[in-house]
Parts: sequence; structure tokens; C-alpha cells
Amino acid sequence: MNATRPTPMTRIDGSPIRVLVVDDEANLSDLLRMALQNEGWDARTAANGQEALTLVREFAPDILVLDIMMPGIDGMEVLRRLRSAGNDVPVLFLTAKDAVEDRIAGISAGGDDYLTKPFNLEEVVVRLRAMARRHVAATAAAETRLRVGDLTLDEETYEVERGGIPIKLTAKEFELLRYLMQNPRRVLSRSQILDQVWSYDFGGTSSVVEIYISYLRKKIDTLGEPLIHTVRGVGYTIKTAS
Repeated sequence: MNATRPTPMTRIDGSPIRVLVVDDEANLSDLLRMALQNEGWDARTAANGQEALTLVREFAPDILVLDIMMPGIDGMEVLRRLRSAGNDVPVLFLTAKDAVEDRIAGISAGGDDYLTKPFNLEEVVVRLRAMARRHVAATAAAETRLRVGDLTLDEETYEVERGGIPIKLTAKEFELLRYLMQNPRRVLSRSQILDQVWSYDFGGTSSVVEIYISYLRKKIDTLGEPLIHTVRGVGYTIKTAS
């Protein structure tokens, strides 16, 4: 009887983890790519620093495997440019150098882990799994924050801010705002809002929706451009002007 293959690790949206392997040794990068694809991940390769910078923009990897010593733009410079641009993708450095100062330089430059060549392929995969778990967890934590324009709502801490200004909401106001922000630019009918925010057994009338929308407008729309909009005869939506 065949062993059941473990479920591949995925991003929080269910899509495969994306890994970009950057190395001027094609045989090595292809070997890594195949090993990571066997993990169920979406793995691609780049042969030099310039190609890596282009693919990072187009592919948006979750993890970067980066050789330090490459002709032209080397791994350190690739990482420096990414960090300068605000890209904090986790990086596993690969290098032929095994000196302590080189490892320190790689980590100090913003790398997350470091392996010297020749390396054990299984060890690379294990380290990348650990990096992926941390990245997915960090992304999931960030996903607890909903954002529309300069308005943010944290579903974990129940904190709401607009332009950095804290906004105090009642429990029901929070639930209504969360439902609107979970569906930005989508027009929600009064009945949909009643079902989701007040539940199916709510015994009141739809006027409660208008009342609470007005409460939210007084607390939110007075701090900037109007975000909560009425679509006459249909319902309500939250969106920026642009």
C-alpha cells in the first residue's frame, strides 16, 4: 500500500508557494527547481542578478534562493536593491564561501538563512519549508487587517483607524463596518446586511441599517473624503473616490 503524500504547503489563498531560485549554475538551479516543484510549489529560476530583479517584480515570489557570487549584479547587490525598494521577501543565500565573516555579511545584508556549496538538497528543502511556514504565518497575521483607502480595521484586535486616528465603535458598528470592508466596491442590499450583521432571526426593520450607516458616517466620513456610499434603491458600498 502506497503512503499518502502529505498535503503541499500553500499560501493563505490556497495557491502554491512561489520560489525563485537565482544561480548562474544552470544544473544546480534546475535541480532545486525540480525538488521544489515536487513539494507542490511554483518554482522558477533566474541565471543572473538582472533577470532576478525582473522576475521578482513579475513573479512576486514568497521566498528567494539567491547565489551570492554571480557575474554582473551579484546576490548581495540584488538583495540591497530589493530591500531599498521595500521588498522584504525572505532570502536563503547560497555561496561557495564558508568563512564566518561571509555568513555574517549575508545575514547583516538582510538575508534570512545561509547555506554553503556543496549542500545537501534535502537540507535546502527543509530550510525552505521552515521559511515558508514563517512567511505564511506572517502573511496570515497581516491579513487580519482590512483596508479601504486610509481606513483600517484589525479583526484580531478590534481596532479601527483612519489616517492613523483611532475610531471607537460599538460591537454592532464594528460588525457592520467589517462586512462592508470585506466587500469593498460591492453594493450590499439592506437584506444582505441584515442577514450578515443582525442574523436571520432579527425581528426589527431595515431602518436599523440606515441608522447604523449614519452612525458610521459620523465617525468615519468626517475624518476625510466620504467612503460609505448609498446606491439609491439598492444598498450601500464602501470605496474610495479613485
